[in-house]
Amino acid sequence: MGAVPLVMLSNGQSIPQFGFGVFQIKPEDTAEAAGAALQAGYRHIDTAEMYGNEKEVGEAIAKSGLDRGEVFVTSKLGNSFHRPDDARGAFDESLAALGVDYIDLFLIHWPLPTKYDGDYVSTWQTLEEFYRDGRARSIGVSNFQPHHLRRLHSECDIPPAVNQVEMHPYLTQDDLRAFCAEHQIAVEAWSPIAQGAVLDDPTIVSIAGRAGKTPAQVVLRWHIERGHIVFPKSVTPARIKENIDIFDFELSGEDVQAISALNKNQRTGPDPDTFDMIPD
Repeated sequence: MGAVPLVMLSNGQSIPQFGFGVFQIKPEDTAEAAGAALQAGYRHIDTAEMYGNEKEVGEAIAKSGLDRGEVFVTSKLGNSFHRPDDARGAFDESLAALGVDYIDLFLIHWPLPTKYDGDYVSTWQTLEEFYRDGRARSIGVSNFQPHHLRRLHSECDIPPAVNQVEMHPYLTQDDLRAFCAEHQIAVEAWSPIAQGAVLDDPTIVSIAGRAGKTPAQVVLRWHIERGHIVFPKSVTPARIKENIDIFDFELSGEDVQAISALNKNQRTGPDPDTFDMIPD
């Protein structure tokens, strides 16, 4: 297995381009799965307050024997906590649950433009506080569209370092990628294999056959070739190891283009402009 590349963020911090996601992993399974990922060589774990498993991620890191500085930890602000005082309390709770004194990357999970009187600016300005006091080494957003990002750029001091969005061969989001590239915002891809929907695609299956890799490995490598930061999830140790085994081959430019051409603008998750779920 080759070394995982680092992506330099606009604020000078670096982030491993490949990581381990714990979305939809049950809390009781998270410590074991994240521990297996760390043992397999992952050094970037992506969690969130709404996933309900920050504590177990922290336990896995503590048990790994790795120094805190060796593991890049991302978490996200829950949708219930966009008001500044609520955000401050929620951030403190995330630090406590993870058992750390800083988070490498902290994100606003969703823009929620139909909630909080459409105000996500004051939420972002609160994240700026966490960045300035060093408890968040980098700050960013998740599921923000260009028009959301333009508002932050015009009304706030610190630009987002990262935008984490749904992205896969059936949803390439080229306009959003171009906007982020123009504004030095690193792009992270969630649902990188479209919840498995792309793995039977004949184009991907054909490329995998030629490369001697699985369709999932080919799609994950496609993300790497396009510069995305990506973090698949699994609770199966063999699959966890397989997913990270993508740094001993490359796709040709033609293969990358053929996979990108599969775009259908097809989401597996909700539309960020209408999504409004706030948990009780």
